[in-house]
Amino acid sequence: MGFRQGAVLASCSFFLGVLFICFFVDYRILHKELTEDVIEDGFQFYATFFNAPPAIKALLHGFIGVGIVGLVAKLHKWDESALFFDGSSLAAYIFAVSVYLAVTIPSLRTIVTPAEVDTRDDRIEAMRILSAGNTIMMVVLGAILILQGGQEYARRAELREVARIEKAEKEKGTARATSEKDKKE
Repeated sequence: MGFRQGAVLASCSFFLGVLFICFFVDYRILHKELTEDVIEDGFQFYATFFNAPPAIKALLHGFIGVGIVGLVAKLHKWDESALFFDGSSLAAYIFAVSVYLAVTIPSLRTIVTPAEVDTRDDRIEAMRILSAGNTIMMVVLGAILILQGGQEYARRAELREVARIEKAEKEKGTARATSEKDKKE
């Protein structure tokens, strides 16, 4: 595993960790009865998340960049493995970033700093949409990790097969050389 694959795995794993923390709140919002306690917990959690110090937000956005740079660098190799595994991973990663930009950020703003026209029901609906978006991003990031694991498995299987073929050719060449040597004697 090189630096490029490490960058991809680190960024995906980091965001899966962040989303897993959010999933403790998201699960109750999406799959349990929506009580007043669940709603207030969700508002409080996402308000804390939204009002995090700028350094935390910079770290999150920096890791987004690390993932994209890692995937583009891996794709630069442009062989079949890069085309299938890294191209699919890049498309999935861009989709996850798009969900983050189109769903997460506007929903967080609606939850934490609602406009005057936003009612409490609008804020609750935004929190449900945010929870669904987080779940979608978890699935997509998990798929990227599976694609990267599949790529490494395919690379190792290819190396084993090439080594087996070279060994068979070497043995075949040694057998020929021995039989030709016996004929000369």
